Amino acid sequence: MREIKASNPIRWVIAILTFPGIITHEWAHKFFCNIAGVPVYKTCYFRLGNPAGYVIHGPVPGYWQAFLIDIAPFIINTLIAFLLYSVAVTYPADIVTYILSWLGISLAMHSFPSNRDADNLWSHSKKALWKNPLALIGFPIVGLIKLTKILSIIWFDLLYAIALLLLAMFLFKGENLF
Repeated sequence: MREIKASNPIRWVIAILTFPGIITHEWAHKFFCNIAGVPVYKTCYFRLGNPAGYVIHGPVPGYWQAFLIDIAPFIINTLIAFLLYSVAVTYPADIVTYILSWLGISLAMHSFPSNRDADNLWSHSKKALWKNPLALIGFPIVGLIKLTKILSIIWFDLLYAIALLLLAMFLFKGENLF
């Protein structure tokens, strides 16, 4: 694992401000490993490095287990962020609202699987293609993951977090900002 260079302090600041999302991202991978019966050898939930967290696990027994482990952060972080937003937008505005909103933003910003997750999904999809035609869904998902990483230069992860908040506002309060 390579460390974040000191010349990139913005990444440190973002990692520190959004550490709950990083922790939950890695926990989601580990949680789905446990569900799939995949041994976990090492877990780092948060560090000031690149990557900011990781899960090292053993071989995955089948395609669906690999698929779920790879996309676990998107499922878990998005669900929890949306639940936090849902409470925040229905709660009277005070410190609790701001804390729930910060947690929601933090989790939503770290919903997208990493490039390494995308590479793993690509590899598992190629191997399973002839045995499991449903593995075809892995290829466009890999493309979407790679696209989110490219779009991160325009803060796509933050835009996703805000869009999820706006969705909660619309669904629970009938409000929107447009």
